Amino acid sequence: MSDFDNKINEHFAGFVVRKDLVKVVKGNAIVPTYVLEYLLGQYCATDDEASIQTGIETVKDILRKHYVHRSEAGLIQSTIRERGRYKVIDQISVSLNEKTDSYEAVFENLGIKKVAVDSNTVKTHPKLLVTGVWCIADVQYEFSEEARVSPWILETIKPIQIAKVDYEQYRDLRRSFTTDEWIDLLMQSIGFRPEAFGRRSKLLQLLRLIPFVERNYNLIELGPKGTGKSHVYSEFSPHGQLISGGEITIPKLFVNNSNGRIGLVGYWDVVAFDEFAGREKTANKALVDIMKNYMANKTFSRGVNPMGAEASFSFVGNTDHNAPYMLKNSDLFEALPSQFHDSAFIDRLHAYLPGWEIDVIRGEMFTAGYGFIVDYLAEILRHLRSEDFSNRVQHYFKISEKISERDRTAISKTMSGLLKLIFPDGSQTEAEVEELLRLAMESRKRVKDQLARIDSTYPEVDFHYIGVDGVKRGVTTVEEEEYPQFYHTKGADGGDAQEDTLLDVPVAPLSIERKVGAPPPVLVTAHPAAQSSIALAEGHFVYAENRKGVSYDKLFGPYVDGASLVVVTDPYIRFFYQIRNMMEFVEMLVRRKRPEDQLRVHLVTAPDDGNLSRQRELLDSIKAACTGSGVEFSWAFDTSGAAHARDVVTDTGWKIVLDRGLDIFQPPIKTEGFSLGDRLQDHRVIKGFYVTYVKVAGETNKKIIDRVAGVKQPIAYDSSGPRADSRGAETS
Repeated sequence: MSDFDNKINEHFAGFVVRKDLVKVVKGNAIVPTYVLEYLLGQYCATDDEASIQTGIETVKDILRKHYVHRSEAGLIQSTIRERGRYKVIDQISVSLNEKTDSYEAVFENLGIKKVAVDSNTVKTHPKLLVTGVWCIADVQYEFSEEARVSPWILETIKPIQIAKVDYEQYRDLRRSFTTDEWIDLLMQSIGFRPEAFGRRSKLLQLLRLIPFVERNYNLIELGPKGTGKSHVYSEFSPHGQLISGGEITIPKLFVNNSNGRIGLVGYWDVVAFDEFAGREKTANKALVDIMKNYMANKTFSRGVNPMGAEASFSFVGNTDHNAPYMLKNSDLFEALPSQFHDSAFIDRLHAYLPGWEIDVIRGEMFTAGYGFIVDYLAEILRHLRSEDFSNRVQHYFKISEKISERDRTAISKTMSGLLKLIFPDGSQTEAEVEELLRLAMESRKRVKDQLARIDSTYPEVDFHYIGVDGVKRGVTTVEEEEYPQFYHTKGADGGDAQEDTLLDVPVAPLSIERKVGAPPPVLVTAHPAAQSSIALAEGHFVYAENRKGVSYDKLFGPYVDGASLVVVTDPYIRFFYQIRNMMEFVEMLVRRKRPEDQLRVHLVTAPDDGNLSRQRELLDSIKAACTGSGVEFSWAFDTSGAAHARDVVTDTGWKIVLDRGLDIFQPPIKTEGFSLGDRLQDHRVIKGFYVTYVKVAGETNKKIIDRVAGVKQPIAYDSSGPRADSRGAETS
């Protein structure tokens, strides 16, 4: 096990399980993950390998003997008859037979109906009356010659869920983990390998859990197929119910007028609507109207007294087009059925999760590490539903007064949910609150901006917040920064999108900080062959994580045009993918320069002590690859430890500072097939980073260039390997 897994087991012994065991024990049993993890939690919640293997065999034996496969239903029925009693694992629902004034159960897989159930069982487990619940049940068989009496009797029943958890212990143990560790623990708990996700991607995955931890929360996620949109609602918790969007009725969802029985919203914490999108689909207008009233007021009525409920709604569906197409031609809600493509319905959504930012789920994204038994975590989240953490924001930030009360409520509920998930102990810092606040505001802003497109009566809103320093800080969505030419509409009617214009250099986000008095950045289309006449501007640009459309050509191209020397200082050009980034930077320079020009590129980096020979070999291969291209590449190790900065300096007077250096792209998930992201930088997902463009004074720039201009010389080898020059720089 890793050190992290050891730490998890040390603090949460008995409440965590190795996540890859689910696949080991599942076999061909079609059961939710929480059912399997419930069993694994009984026998495999340990880090002792021998105990785990014994527990796996025990769980497999239980499933083999007691889980009912549909194809073997007849055999199990015979077993119950011959033995008189038998324990089964099945999905069970109960209904009232008014003719006999008795409750009768239906076993989904076992295929038996009219199973006698006593009233106390129904009172103890009322969810059985609404929908199927996975249970471990003892079934008896007593034949009666009276035709109206069923031979099947439900003797005992135990829903598969943990009865009680210690929330105070959970909260106290949270303090033993850093924020990053806790987020990674939650990621492993829902089955994912944290290393396969960036920070923003992790938070988007956790956003899917907010309906479980926040009452009456309305979330929508629209995106491509295969991103796991419905997985968390069908597999994660026994308190959530996933239904097909086209199969729901008013009596089933809200209340049955014939008997006054409340529907799904009265018994489940989360009701998720799968396959919700589809322009060709139709919905009952009365259902839509009741849903809108419930989403806004937490109550519903069908001609009788209003009734209240706490269930959160989650709507998930597939989109037919990508985000820029939707922004240019319609809106981000275009995939919804016409009855739901309604401003009143959309305005009641608290957050829009951008499904196009979620990677398609692949096998290498699943974890083999330890995470919470999902049933344990589900009970913790259910306990937290009764608390409100939104007031924690007020200690650090004030949301704009121009934002409407409905927008403010949406932001507060999203913030409360994220804080409950990540900081149940209240250990959040100002910076961490700001990160979550920006995500919460962005998730609501995505809804509000699309409303302005759909309905011209909705005004555009300035989403911003103010810190204790009194500084106003604006919030934008990722797609707003990535596609500004499509995102913002013309005129007050919210009609046509702006014309399709290329804004290539630099790719300026809207949340831009500039020096006081500096001119705005010039956004122009750059072409090869040095547009030296372009009036480039200084500026500071912040790029949001998970966006695309960013490349070295757009970031650096115009600023290196016309240069004869470019110096890259980046201490982290060590691993293969980082050296590949350096090669792609050189390729960009080769494409842009005039054929007759000569350009020298010099890299100052730090040695990789773990694999120095491989690093040298790869850097020298860049030098060899440039032969005959008109670009001369050289490199030097700064063994003095002084090269902490990450910047690009040209002899034309520009200095470009990046907090991440050239390492701005998220590493792709390795696959055997092809990926556009591997071939085209514009199609890669980026990390969050900033870049600052500074025009350096002539004398200062000369000193910077002179500092490295003389280091180009052959490596001198002796019996001990390459020698360092007098400045402590090993050179090539």
